[in-house]
Amino acid sequence: MEDLETSLDRWRRTRDAFRWEIPDGFNFSRDVVGRFAAEPDRPALLWRSAAGAEARLSFAEVSTGARRMARLLVDLGVAPGEPVIVMLPRIPAGQLAILGALEAAALVIPSSTILRPKDVAYRARHSRAAVIVATPESAAAIDAVRAEISFVRHFLVWAEEGEIVPSGWMDLRAALAHTPAEPPLRPTRASDPALVFYTSGTTGMPKAVLHSHAYCFAQRLTATHWLGLRGEDRLWTTSDTGWAKAAYSVLFGPWSVGAEVFLYHGRFDPKTELRLLAEVAPQVFCAPPTEFRLLVKEDLSGLRLPRLREVVSAGEPLNPEVIRAWRDATGLTIRDGFGQTETILLIGNFPGMPVRLGSMGLPMPGHRVEVIDAEGRVLPPGEAGDIAVHGQPPSLFLGYWQDEAATAVCRRGDWYVTGDRATRDEEGYFWFVGRADDVIISAGYRIGPFEVESALLEHPDVIEAAAVAAPDPVRGSIVKAYVVLRPGVVGDEALKTALQEHAKRVTAPYKYPRQIEFVDSLPKTVSGKIRRIELRGR
Repeated sequence: MEDLETSLDRWRRTRDAFRWEIPDGFNFSRDVVGRFAAEPDRPALLWRSAAGAEARLSFAEVSTGARRMARLLVDLGVAPGEPVIVMLPRIPAGQLAILGALEAAALVIPSSTILRPKDVAYRARHSRAAVIVATPESAAAIDAVRAEISFVRHFLVWAEEGEIVPSGWMDLRAALAHTPAEPPLRPTRASDPALVFYTSGTTGMPKAVLHSHAYCFAQRLTATHWLGLRGEDRLWTTSDTGWAKAAYSVLFGPWSVGAEVFLYHGRFDPKTELRLLAEVAPQVFCAPPTEFRLLVKEDLSGLRLPRLREVVSAGEPLNPEVIRAWRDATGLTIRDGFGQTETILLIGNFPGMPVRLGSMGLPMPGHRVEVIDAEGRVLPPGEAGDIAVHGQPPSLFLGYWQDEAATAVCRRGDWYVTGDRATRDEEGYFWFVGRADDVIISAGYRIGPFEVESALLEHPDVIEAAAVAAPDPVRGSIVKAYVVLRPGVVGDEALKTALQEHAKRVTAPYKYPRQIEFVDSLPKTVSGKIRRIELRGR
């Protein structure tokens, strides 16, 4: 492991030498997957279901499936730029549908399978989708709003063997079997719109984040500089479909370098996840903080992961005590990273660099990321401000689709303002404070919820915690914590007092939660982020 000074010098050299080289014409399905398909035996995907079913696909098989999907969409009359909603779970057909739609020059909208009917209707109406691709399980939610989305021309369902194709749906599996793998001659430019991700809606209605084909190209930086992926590696990222983290490290990132992806179609269970880690033996593992917090509560004394080399986490900041617990058990340090639906990975603890526990890390090469004030001035070390990206790198979204006002709000001169607040230290490392709208102001003090939550999580009886502002007639607001306890622990007044005293010892005394409420679970988005806005409204 390098010392800090050496690793910082290496990072600065990489940063200074980096130059964006985006090809004018680019299509991920043709130009990346198609290139690796020339190696017929190169593994692309290992899939396993909760029931134990397994499938393996080479890049050649993935490319063939994507070309069939592209040809089918063209034959159905889908024009370049028309929106296609892909609402498939963690199954190989999900990747094939997204890649095929990209190759057909459609506008792809990956969507979660747990969307409710009103969510489906909102996305379909907002996008004026031409096609929706789903499973029989998800078809019911879509059929419930068919009358509201009559403009959708085609409903394609991927039914596994033995599953019934719902009435009014085209059997996608059967259709692809009879569609030739003849790629449509639809060239795409790197600057053309390619993808729309609807945000997880932590503070309101989802916004439509529009990305170009260049974004798919740019994800190779996520793969090489943050994930530390090599072409011969296997990667397991536990991300669900329908949100940008899957683009980071389930699809565009790993396949940019020709790595194999492991995909598990099953519900999260910490014991199952640890067993699969040992059985599947990936070299790189990525999971959200929510999962790591539960994994370290398990007995890790017998865990053996000899092939595992890199462990990373993103989605929201990972608490230092969780990183310590994982490192103590496995010898591997979880490297935290920060990105958004609107970007690729922007800030990270990169491979080989000393990890400062609790730090977000350093900016990704190719990006000028700073902490700025309300006037767009770069702040000195130690002062909290807004995390912002300068200019318009190809990794940054084109804007909020059909919402010029929202797009304008996130720009401050030449800066894109992320909505997250942080400080930087003397070496340039970022330290997360909180979402701009989550920061608690109590008696004039600005308190980041992350620090309070981290303090609570250090207590052995706490599994999860969320800190929000609660109104107070004297202080304006006070810190209120919602706490999930480990099974068998009784949440009584004595424990509340113990947790408050613990928080005072770990953080500054003014930051401790003056109110604590024990709950069975915390409200989360489909991507696993805590919905503090919902807690503030209780």
